[in-house]
Amino acid sequence: MSAPRRRRTRKEEEESHPDERWMASYMDMVTVLMCMFIVLFAMSTVDQKKFEELRESLATGFGQVESNTVDTAVGIIASPDQVDGTEALEPDATLPSPGVAEVEVPDVADPAALAAAAAEVQDLTLLKEQIRTGLQEKGLADTVRFEIDDRGLTIRLVSSEMFFAPDAADLTSQAVQVLQTIGPIVAPTSYHASVEGHTAQVRQITDNALDWELSSSRAVTVLRYLVEESGIGYTRVKAVGFGESRPLTAGTSPAELAQNRRVDIVVLSGQTEEVRQLMPGIVAGQPAAASH
Repeated sequence: MSAPRRRRTRKEEEESHPDERWMASYMDMVTVLMCMFIVLFAMSTVDQKKFEELRESLATGFGQVESNTVDTAVGIIASPDQVDGTEALEPDATLPSPGVAEVEVPDVADPAALAAAAAEVQDLTLLKEQIRTGLQEKGLADTVRFEIDDRGLTIRLVSSEMFFAPDAADLTSQAVQVLQTIGPIVAPTSYHASVEGHTAQVRQITDNALDWELSSSRAVTVLRYLVEESGIGYTRVKAVGFGESRPLTAGTSPAELAQNRRVDIVVLSGQTEEVRQLMPGIVAGQPAAASH
């Protein structure tokens, strides 16, 4: 029969299993030291100017420093392979600091929309140059004005006396030559068109007709020629009469009235609103071509 096992005393148990709670405090201290050295390393490479801007921005945002201006610090977006280099991408939109009045910052244009707008302007410019060349060959370059904006390409037949009989909607021989040049160039494209008639002032023409009716009649006459003689699909074109409501100039001299008395053939862009809004800026950034 074996002897009963002696129960270990508390002192013996403590000696065989020492208290290890001190390790938790030790690991906390090591972690704090590591964070401190990381911060010291980061501060050793900080840009002093940017640090001052950040300090002032934070002080203003937390109400430590009064400021009548808005924080305008601009952040830079850089790809991972550019972190150690000097090249940077476009500045990002600045976010307002806490407690500072918000400022509306324009959105950066979508690269895809910008590329589509540039391509559309290029296509319309090529169309314009084709028409211009055709008119120059016939000696009619000075009868037409061109404009590219967010609507598309406007081909402006200025001064109605050159294109229509006085106070009538009948085309002159010169107008036929111009339309014979424009129509075959626009017809093969997929663009839709708006033919828009304009007059210089409201005055009685017949017992029942006013200038807005004359502008509509002239627009329809041009439309019929483009559809019937040039082969532009009738589903791609419309006629509008604006009368005197959209003058180019506010003057009353014969030359200024002649500019307002016109028919516009607008080759309409089929791009989205976002893309079309970018087109005027692209046009403005291009080298100015001679306009006729």
